[in-house]
Amino acid sequence: MRDLADMAIHTITTKPWKLDTALEKYAQAGITGVSVWKESLEGFTLPEARSLLETSGLKVVSLVRGGFFPASSLAQRMKKVEENKQLIDTATAIGAPLIVLVCGADPGIPLQEARKQIEEGIAQILPYAEDKHIKLAIEPLHPMYADARSAIVTIRQAHELCIKFDSKSLGIAVDVYHVWWDPDLEYQIEKAGESNSIFAFHVCDWKTPTLDMLNDRGLMGEGCIPIRTIRQWVQKAGFSGFNEVEIFSNRYWSMDQDQYLSMIVKAYEEHV
Repeated sequence: MRDLADMAIHTITTKPWKLDTALEKYAQAGITGVSVWKESLEGFTLPEARSLLETSGLKVVSLVRGGFFPASSLAQRMKKVEENKQLIDTATAIGAPLIVLVCGADPGIPLQEARKQIEEGIAQILPYAEDKHIKLAIEPLHPMYADARSAIVTIRQAHELCIKFDSKSLGIAVDVYHVWWDPDLEYQIEKAGESNSIFAFHVCDWKTPTLDMLNDRGLMGEGCIPIRTIRQWVQKAGFSGFNEVEIFSNRYWSMDQDQYLSMIVKAYEEHV
């Protein structure tokens, strides 16, 4: 079997597969890690999901995704805090050591206010995560999502939050799709590494043209992101975890998923 010791895959990448099928197929392909999207837990009890994960032989890298803190009312924000605490409980139940945070935004809320609400939200869930021994990784998103998905768009912004909270349980998820454009990327990765703040590394590619701003990501090597270079930067900064394949693609979701998985593995071997 090929050596894919550093390769993990997000269950959203093969969205049509249910969790049990995905785990079986990943293991058969020689993939060694998995990040579980909470949507893929639907239809399974948490003990059932944990059993499937444990018997698959795959290492659970993370549970995806928490966050989405900003909201127009205090009641809505408190509801989001409780939802994140429940997700921490879910991570504990299935044996996931890390939760990826997509921090959220709202087009009706100014960015500075949204960022303040994100900081407040993290402050309210971080002690709970620490108590449960679950790590949280802030994932900066590409600026095209700053209106509704994340007011945190650079590693620098995420790292500033990590420094402010000074917790070993709070770090950063570096996704090449979201940060490849940043002219300060190498430096910011280096600085995040100095404080041991890099918790996760996600790969896919940026297609030109991109036909859908959410669901048209490319296979590694299909676009313009210097994936290997960024991977070298995070490794130089001290990160030694999995390279996690995370692809949203209506095009690929519509095709035969076994064929698609073979394409993913080939692209990973050639470009990651």
